[in-house]
Amino acid sequence: MEVVPLYCLITVLVLAGTGKGQLAENFYAGTCPMVETIVRQTVVTKVGQTFTTIPATLRLFFHDCFVEGCDASVMIASPNGDAEKDAEDNLSLAGDGFDTVIKAKQAVESVCPGVVSCADVLAIAARDVVAQAGGPLFSVELGRRDGLISQASRVTGKLPEPTFNLNQLNTMFARNNLTELDMIALSGAHTLGFSHCDRFANRLYSFSPASTVDPSLNPSYAQQLMAACPQNVAPDIAIDMDPETPRAFDNVYYQNLVAGKGLFTSDDVLFTDSSSQPMVNDFANNPLNFNAAFVTAMRKLGRTGVKIGNQGEIRRDCSAFN
Repeated sequence: MEVVPLYCLITVLVLAGTGKGQLAENFYAGTCPMVETIVRQTVVTKVGQTFTTIPATLRLFFHDCFVEGCDASVMIASPNGDAEKDAEDNLSLAGDGFDTVIKAKQAVESVCPGVVSCADVLAIAARDVVAQAGGPLFSVELGRRDGLISQASRVTGKLPEPTFNLNQLNTMFARNNLTELDMIALSGAHTLGFSHCDRFANRLYSFSPASTVDPSLNPSYAQQLMAACPQNVAPDIAIDMDPETPRAFDNVYYQNLVAGKGLFTSDDVLFTDSSSQPMVNDFANNPLNFNAAFVTAMRKLGRTGVKIGNQGEIRRDCSAFN
C-alpha cells in the first residue's frame, strides 16, 4: 500500500475545507499581510521562555470556541470577577496562553492597528503552538470579529467534563458541528499539558464501590498517579496528561489509551466504548491519520460561532471591550 506523505494529506484537507461565512485564509492579504509571521514570532519567543505556552494556548482556543464561539470572549478581564474566564471551568486555564495572545496582538497592533481581531490572533497562535510541539502546520481561516459578550454564567454546561461518557461527549461536540471523529481527534491535544489532581482523583480514591481504583486504569499507572497525587493533596499539584511524551504533539496519547493510561474517564471511554475504539486503534497505529484528522477538526472548530461584519468588533486590547 502506498503511503501518502503527511504534507499531501494536509494540503488536500486545506483545499477541501471552506470557511464559514466570510472566513478566508487570505483575509488579511491586503490589510495586514505579515500577521501570521508576527504571531508566529511571538509564539516562538514565548515557547522559548516556557513550554507551558503550548498546551495553555491550545486549550485557551478550545475553551473560547465552545462557549460563545471563536470570538476571544474568554480573553475579557472583569474587575467584578464575572467574565467568561472567571467561570469555575476556566479557572485552571494557564496564564501563559492569555499572555501569548496579548503579546501577539500588541505586536500586530504596532504594524496593523485596528485591523486584526483577537479571535484571529488566538486561532493563529493555537495553530503555531501545535507546530512548535512537532505537530502538523496547517492553514488557518481568518476574518473573525471579537465578541461583545463575556459572562461567567454563560459557561455552565458548555465545556466537557473529565467524567463524561461517550454519549455526553458526542452530544456536546455535535452542538458545535463536530463529529465523533472530530471529538476523538481533538482529544489528542491531551498529549500535551497537565492536569490538577482533583480532576481525576475520583478514579483513584472514590470509585464505586468506595475506596477502589477504577479497574480500567493500568495498575502500574494507577500507582504512579497515587504517588504523585496522594489523597487530599493540595489542589494546585498537577501532573502530565501524557505520561510518556508530555512535550511532544504525537499519537502516543492514543497508545496510552490502549494501554489503560487514559488520565480522565473522558479519555478512557474513547477506548473502552466499542463505538470509538476502532478510531483510537487507528490513531494509535497511524500518526499520519491522526494528524490529518486533527487538522480537519481544528479547522472545523475554528468556524464555531464566529462573528463577522457588524456582529462583533476589532478590539484594541484583547482583555477589554472597545
